[in-house]
Amino acid sequence: MGNPQEPYQPGEPGFAPQQQPVPAQQSPVRSGQAYGTPSSADEAPAGAYRNSAAGYPEATPFGLPGQQPPAKGRRKLWVILGSIGGVLLLVILGIVILVNVVGSATNHARGLADGFTKLVIEGENSKAYDDYLDPALQEQLSKEAFITGVESLDMDGSCRPSYNDLKVSTENGVKAADVAGVITCDGKEVDLAYRFEGTDQLKMTNIKLRPKA
Repeated sequence: MGNPQEPYQPGEPGFAPQQQPVPAQQSPVRSGQAYGTPSSADEAPAGAYRNSAAGYPEATPFGLPGQQPPAKGRRKLWVILGSIGGVLLLVILGIVILVNVVGSATNHARGLADGFTKLVIEGENSKAYDDYLDPALQEQLSKEAFITGVESLDMDGSCRPSYNDLKVSTENGVKAADVAGVITCDGKEVDLAYRFEGTDQLKMTNIKLRPKA
């Protein structure tokens, strides 16, 4: 029997145990990715949109001309339409307010003319003088001269006024109304022309009553 083989000592000639090859380390492979193929996320060019799932078309890269999203265009359209609608609404409101103001002033002037004319037709000349004439006009026209002039027209209950011209205006806070027309009586007509002025309360500042030529 031979001697049992002694273990191999380093530095001695003879048999050496076979070295097992060490497997090379490999980078982990991602699911669905072939060896050596870079992922799309790593290789996507800078400044480009990455593809979304479910097969949407690739978006346009930054800096290149492309179609704007429809939602943004619709939003801009609604903003423009809203602005135009707001301007039109303000214009309509302004017109309505102006018409109401002018109509109110016109009705007020007509009411003053009717009130004064009714008094002089009924012969209440003293009251018409005190209630409607402005103090500045009263200084120029005495009550006696006023009453005498109205009585000379011989107006009676058959007389009816009609106004063919009525204008209202405002300047520097002072309101004015000019009224012109005719008082029609049985067998005659009387021309009339009144002017009312004032800030809060309008008073007659000019008057003309004379037989129609």
